[in-house]
Amino acid sequence: MFVTGRLALLVALGVVPLVLLSTAGVPAWLAVGGWVVLCAVGALVDVAVAADPRAVEITRRLPDRTLLDEPVAGELHVRNLGTRALRAHVRDAWQPTAGAPEERARFVVPPGERRSAPLPLLPRRRGEIRTDFVVVRSAGPLGLAGRQAVVDAPGRIRVLPPFTSRRHLPSRLARLRELDGNTSLQVRGQGTEFDSLREYVRGDDVRSIDWRATARAGTTMLRTWRPERDRHVVIVIDTGRTAAARVGDGARLDAAMEATLLLSALATRAGDHVHLVMFDRVPRARVTKVDGSQLLPALVDAMAPVEPQLIDTDWDAAFAQVRQLAVRPALVVLLTAHDDPEAARGFLAALPAVAARSRLLVATATDGLGDEPERTDAASVYAAAAIERARHDADRVRAAVVRAGGDAISASAEDLPPLVADRYLALKAAGRL
Repeated sequence: MFVTGRLALLVALGVVPLVLLSTAGVPAWLAVGGWVVLCAVGALVDVAVAADPRAVEITRRLPDRTLLDEPVAGELHVRNLGTRALRAHVRDAWQPTAGAPEERARFVVPPGERRSAPLPLLPRRRGEIRTDFVVVRSAGPLGLAGRQAVVDAPGRIRVLPPFTSRRHLPSRLARLRELDGNTSLQVRGQGTEFDSLREYVRGDDVRSIDWRATARAGTTMLRTWRPERDRHVVIVIDTGRTAAARVGDGARLDAAMEATLLLSALATRAGDHVHLVMFDRVPRARVTKVDGSQLLPALVDAMAPVEPQLIDTDWDAAFAQVRQLAVRPALVVLLTAHDDPEAARGFLAALPAVAARSRLLVATATDGLGDEPERTDAASVYAAAAIERARHDADRVRAAVVRAGGDAISASAEDLPPLVADRYLALKAAGRL
């Protein structure tokens, strides 16, 4: 049972007759008691006449998956299984990050019929968002009180990473087509796989002239090359405690996912094979042996429920996973934090073994340190010293990665995905994969 604000207003209106009756000599307690009883009887009648809120069937129309921060246009369907008209307000029990509206949906459903209402959502967090029930309030005809029940109505949506870095994909695909020689400019990459012969054009590298073909054709012929295909790209995302650090508007893990999706989309179009491991002390997600148009859906689906774990990553176990996937030749892309020597100590010790087997790229998303403040007081001096120390630490780790045989990239969360993609294209153009 529940009561509405209309009942409270009705009780308050009893002040007027109470004053009038008191001037006529009627005892105040009798006037107040009579009015309260009358209001209570009205409320009980409302409860008795209200439709049974348990005699309803709740169904939903929701997509299975959606992107983060993308509006979801769902629907809530209420079917009245009772014999009385249902006048109800329905409150859905979504978790706060689902972005459900605060107002209750209102339904007027005749017996045996069904009505629908829109259920807009705006997810604000990756992963599974779910609801298990709705609360149905069935009001009486007077609107003073009614009956309330909790009705099971499970629903869930998987919220996927948004892949905002896809805006960088067309320009990188254009560069990839140049490497493959598919543009009208016929710009050729310096890959190691022979592609075809064409006539020499002024400005071409004379070292690529094929003299035997030139003798046969009677004109200067040039060998063209294309970047290697069927290489393996192994992406390792660190999901340990450093992945929980705030970088820009999100966590470092979110920036790593964006870089992974852009690189994977580019690599699969280049004909390479992409493998993903998200790891701290155990694998949190793993995608392998998926190519073509199925790759990106598999990646976002595997990434969606993964959250940073507040534990240190076991790098020996992580690189054991890499050795299982890194079929030579391979590019190993490690997305972690390399701006703190203490946090990087574990993976730096294990890098030489990986770099000896594969091409290694270590990338991290960082918050920009900005310009040094003017040293006008003690606080600004300490701030400048902290910035200088952070830069020094990052340079130390970057140098250690290079000494171990790898390559290091650090950038803001927004700039990291295109930088990783550009480094991949540079390696393809140089034939170093």
